[in-house]
Amino acid sequence: MKNLATLTNLKGKKVIVRVDFNVPLKEGKIRDDNRIVAALPTLQFLIKQGARLILLSHLGKISHKEPAKVEDEKKKNNLQVVAVRLGELLKQVVVFSPDTKGPGLQTLVNGLKDGQVLLVQNTRYEVGEEKNDATLAQAWAQLADAFVMDAFGSAHRAHASTFGIPELLKKQGKPVAIGFLVEKEVKSLAKVVQVNPSDRPYVAIMGGFKVSDKIKVIDQLLAKCDYVLIGGAMTYTFLKAQGKAIGTSPFEADQLDYARGVIAKAKGKLIFADDYVVSDAFDNPTKIETHEGEIRGAMMGMDIGPKTIAKFTKIILQAKTIFWNGPMGVFEKPQFTKGTEAVCQAVRTLGKKAFTVCGGGDSAAAVAQFGYMNDFSHVSTGGGASLEMIENAGHLPGIDVILG
Repeated sequence: MKNLATLTNLKGKKVIVRVDFNVPLKEGKIRDDNRIVAALPTLQFLIKQGARLILLSHLGKISHKEPAKVEDEKKKNNLQVVAVRLGELLKQVVVFSPDTKGPGLQTLVNGLKDGQVLLVQNTRYEVGEEKNDATLAQAWAQLADAFVMDAFGSAHRAHASTFGIPELLKKQGKPVAIGFLVEKEVKSLAKVVQVNPSDRPYVAIMGGFKVSDKIKVIDQLLAKCDYVLIGGAMTYTFLKAQGKAIGTSPFEADQLDYARGVIAKAKGKLIFADDYVVSDAFDNPTKIETHEGEIRGAMMGMDIGPKTIAKFTKIILQAKTIFWNGPMGVFEKPQFTKGTEAVCQAVRTLGKKAFTVCGGGDSAAAVAQFGYMNDFSHVSTGGGASLEMIENAGHLPGIDVILG
């Protein structure tokens, strides 16, 4: 495996590290620095080797197709605040380049000394980033002697900074590698992509809102798993597909045929809720009830109910391998945390009897919020990337370009 151990003689070498500093901001301040902290082991290793680090990351979205929004979005998604926080964590000055390319960036790169770190402005300021533009990839690649991919959350995107640069450097015979964070993700997720008979039962727990976002992964999991537990708002699309009442709960009308088809071919592997915690409003509800079988009246589903919690917990406690992506309810609201917390608690009870993966995104946010981070074998840093890794039998473009 082309990991950091394969990189040698780095002293004085300019190394581009693609990191994932796509952190949540509020009024220009970082709300959660976990993604910055997750990059530290790789950065500290390279600093100790005397490398000169050039860090690339995106932050948020820039709507280049809507010119009127671009300047506001650039201002909102400016990485300079991240450079300050990274410097605090590394206990050294982090140089910041407001330019994403050109003479200004080149001057700062040329001025780097051994062990110094330069963070470049948001890669998505560039129109060509998400298009994997060859000219942009070349402009960045020519800055570097080596490349390290440590942004797992972006590895499912073949962008200029995640795919174009390492592709060019490999052709030039320059070293490329994955960082510690990506290496851990690859090794951990491999265990839920290919599961040995001795590691069964294999239970997947799928939640969140959109069935449409998870069609391919549900298909893959049904082929791999012994049970797939369905919770969260996607439940109501499946419930509607079976002709049951869902009250005012959200559902995807264009996914009803898929839902019927997947139920028919699941052969009992798909496990649905038996009861639901419902409310008369999403915000500030005046009435909260538990409904069994279906959702009656002008009520909407907000969480799985106590009978479902007991059923799901019993299945989870039999598992030897678990993959979880998506909360069981609207866990951000204190009245509707029980289903999601119950999954966490069941995993804690299992302990080391099973290999347990939380597949990033909202589930990872819930695990952190409820204090269960240390109870999972692995908590992924990339929700979309972890799902696509399962969909694509362990392959992601930003990793394959290096390891392939």
